[in-house]
Amino acid sequence: MSRVSRPARLLDPGQCLTLRPMAYPAFFEMYRSAIKNTWTVEEVDFSTDVGDLRKMTDAERHLVQRLVAFFATGDSIVANNLVLNLYRHINAPEARMYLSRQLYEEALHVQFYLTLLDTYIPDPEDRHRAFAAVENIPSIRQKADFCMRWLDSVESLGRLDTRAERRRFLLNLICFAACVEGLFFFGAFAYVYFLRSRGLLHGLAAGTSWVFRDESAHMRFAFEVVSTARREEPELFDAGLARSILDMMDEAIACEARFAEDLLGAGVAGMSARDVRRYLEFCADQRLATLGMPKRYGAKNPFSFMDLQDVQEVTNFFERRVSAYQVGVSGEVVLDASF
Repeated sequence: MSRVSRPARLLDPGQCLTLRPMAYPAFFEMYRSAIKNTWTVEEVDFSTDVGDLRKMTDAERHLVQRLVAFFATGDSIVANNLVLNLYRHINAPEARMYLSRQLYEEALHVQFYLTLLDTYIPDPEDRHRAFAAVENIPSIRQKADFCMRWLDSVESLGRLDTRAERRRFLLNLICFAACVEGLFFFGAFAYVYFLRSRGLLHGLAAGTSWVFRDESAHMRFAFEVVSTARREEPELFDAGLARSILDMMDEAIACEARFAEDLLGAGVAGMSARDVRRYLEFCADQRLATLGMPKRYGAKNPFSFMDLQDVQEVTNFFERRVSAYQVGVSGEVVLDASF
């Protein structure tokens, strides 16, 4: 009967198909909001970015190379976890409607980064190395290994029958929301907006603003799932789960801090690996607060250009009509920093 009737709790095994009466209207409203905020890659104008790349320093170009190499596979990992784990175990049709929309958005992000790579890195061999970043760039491989370990942690679970299995699932969900989307991607966005504050790569920044908005919505959904599970099964949220979350957060910050040292190791004026770590700790405290946990790091945001970023540019989204999209940009671009 689990195929037609409502389960007692969100993480109960089954395949609920009943949308009325609606048990979790918040998920349905998130789905509706996501539909209203549709955008396309064709609206992003990269026409000035190629010229910006020519006038950047070698250290800045190295930053951009490493950044787009991470972007090339980051959202694909998130999409795999969504399909293999989240959709299977979050047992509410309105929640699965949102997850279906999120999968579309992850594919859209992959298309955006594919177009970004085609525009920024015209040489096929350099582009191949960028797509293979998880294999040949240690700082990116470390982040990918972190993601895959948590993806694999629940992939073998066919059902969430026990408390231990549900805690494993919640840790996977929290990892991808708080650490992958909430730290890895937010750290990457900081580099983009730093470059924009220098008057560089406005096409990248414009597209990233829409990705930023999507990722923020993905986090809100995941944290609403966690909050719902806490209300329905408070016994799942014990001291052991809290310790695991803190250990996970520490490891994610360490991974992203190493990535910052890689990106900024050649010396980029105006940005340091130390400040990036402080920003990551600031973001981590926000994620912990959202989870109802005490702040751990006590860091302040060192990047003024990130203040209120989630409402900048996208506020007037429906008033914008960008049509000068270019992917086949003429001219040669040579990025000398090695992958």
